[in-house]
Amino acid sequence: MTTVESIQNAYIDYVLTEGTQPKSVYIFAKQNEMTEEEFYRFFGSFDGVEQSIWVDMANKTLTEIEAQEVWIQYSAREKALSFFYAFFELLKGRRSFAVYSLNSHARTLGSPVVLDQLKVVFENFAESILKQGLESGELSDRKFFAKRYKDGLWMQFGFVLNFWIKDNSAGFEKTDEAIEKGVNVTFDLFERTPIDNLLEYGKFLYNNSNIKDKVGL
Repeated sequence: MTTVESIQNAYIDYVLTEGTQPKSVYIFAKQNEMTEEEFYRFFGSFDGVEQSIWVDMANKTLTEIEAQEVWIQYSAREKALSFFYAFFELLKGRRSFAVYSLNSHARTLGSPVVLDQLKVVFENFAESILKQGLESGELSDRKFFAKRYKDGLWMQFGFVLNFWIKDNSAGFEKTDEAIEKGVNVTFDLFERTPIDNLLEYGKFLYNNSNIKDKVGL
């Protein structure tokens, strides 16, 4: 029986064996005892298959981490760290595919096109935890910049992904370090700092300049 998973697994096996995508859907379907119609019932192209594999890994990661009892108690920072650690732990099982996939696709503004659908899933996740952080006061609600926080997290994800591809340390322990340091630095930038207090104080003085004039300041 042809399923999304059976097509994904057959595709992974093919590209890792041949080092390239199948020449046609017809050949791929015939080799895997399915019809073209069955393939197109689930996917419009081989790129679509590849994108779905990345998306499924992200969705599986979210399902696993959100099922944890402590998840609801996590801060936005802790939820981001949890996603990064869990995603790259899951990715270990498909490292050969990940290396092939990332090296086989053109990049647009730093991100391979094969990650386009994954980016949508990631940004939806990022927006939800960042909203939590802004509402709780964990993160600074800076005008204009707060809307770009999710872009900062995506850039950090891309950095760690590229780092992981090149990481040859045992158990990819260097990647774990990169996650810890990178995500923490990113959230340090998102959080409230003395500069935010200074800017708010300046705004307060500006908005109440008439009071300063009355008291002779």
